[in-house]
Parts: sequence; structure tokens; C-alpha cells
Amino acid sequence: MSVVTQPVPHTPDPFVAACPTREVLDRIGDRWTVLVLLVLAEGTHRFTALQRRIDGVSPKVLTQTLRALERDGLATRRVHAEVPPRVEYDLTPLGATLIDVVRELDTWARTHIDAVVAARAAYDAGSAGAVGSTGPTPPSTKAGSVDIETRRSVPPK
Repeated sequence: MSVVTQPVPHTPDPFVAACPTREVLDRIGDRWTVLVLLVLAEGTHRFTALQRRIDGVSPKVLTQTLRALERDGLATRRVHAEVPPRVEYDLTPLGATLIDVVRELDTWARTHIDAVVAARAAYDAGSAGAVGSTGPTPPSTKAGSVDIETRRSVPPK
């Protein structure tokens, strides 16, 4: 059974809620997807090799990520008729077109991690306004204060 895909009937615009490019951006922007793509860019890998290389990923999440990449045409899964079965994953030509972009994200993250960590620390210390936040820190009130994360009132202690 083959799946027939319909072309996007309009110019792709991820700012439109119904545009399928949002799903693609969600897939590409997922942290596990980025890491799997970076590892597969090195060549063919078995599931256990991917799991060993990507510290912290659970087997369930890795399986879901690989299936989603396969569904989107970015990775292939090859099962070799052996006992026990040997399964290998690789990038497709379409997936390979993403590698330069993903490597740039990786380079940016490695280059700017110290600045990001410093910005987080400053924000968490309550000086978010001094680090270029988009608005003032929520003010405290006599009745209580406002939780910065949830923007909800916190009763006084």
C-alpha cells in the first residue's frame, strides 16, 4: 500500500496555523532529532550505537525519533535478515540536505554556551531586565508576589 501525498496548496508559511511546515520545523527543532541527525551524518549506525552515543536518550524516545525521521523521509531503516536481526539507520539524501544547517546550530550552541549560561544565571537571580528581557520583571505586591515562570500570584508567607 503506498501513501499518496498531496502537495501544499499554497506558498508554505509556518506562521499560518494549518501549514504543514510547522510540523517540519517542530521535527527539526526537537533536541533528540538534532542529535540523531548529527550522529547519522557520521555514517550508518545501529540502534544501540545511537543510544550509546546520545547520552540521556531513552530507548522509547530514540525509537520515536527514528520513526518520525523515517516517516519524514530524513532517515532510512534497514533490517538485515540475520539472527539476531541487525537493524541499521542512515540518512536519506533529503536528510543529508539538513546536515549543514544542523551543524551550524551545533556550532552556534557550542560557541555561545557561556553567554547563554550567564544570561540564565542573571535572569534567575532576578536581574532579567538588565540582560535584555522583553519586559520588566513582574512587580511584588503587598498581597504577595508574582511567580516569574507562571505569571501567577503567590500568596505572602
